[in-house]
Amino acid sequence: VQLQACGGGLVQAGGSLRLSCAASGRTFSTSGMGWFRQAPGKERMFVAFISWSGVITHYADSVKGRFTISRDNAKNTVYLQMNSLKPEDTAAYYCGVHGGGGSYYYWSEYDYWGQGTLVTVSS
Repeated sequence: VQLQACGGGLVQAGGSLRLSCAASGRTFSTSGMGWFRQAPGKERMFVAFISWSGVITHYADSVKGRFTISRDNAKNTVYLQMNSLKPEDTAAYYCGVHGGGGSYYYWSEYDYWGQGTLVTVSS
């Protein structure tokens, strides 16, 4: 499975961005997908998760109500709509394919990762 994330950029606080993550491989439509982010010098942190069907979603408390994860299995793509962005959202954002066996919250439970897309929010 290969993942290609895009959509990052520079935005002012209060603005919006939409990240996309396109996947190749047959496991996409049967796998949960997650978004994580990693700020310089910090650990990779959970942001959002969506089940294979799209019915179940989970969010980190810090983004709840501002970010929305969605997916289009016909396009093998998962999205992260980010609204009301804050400077503390600045990070490299990574999409991952969940392995199916463990918690969606831990990056170690994901089998495949994209290359990351950088989001910078200016104050």
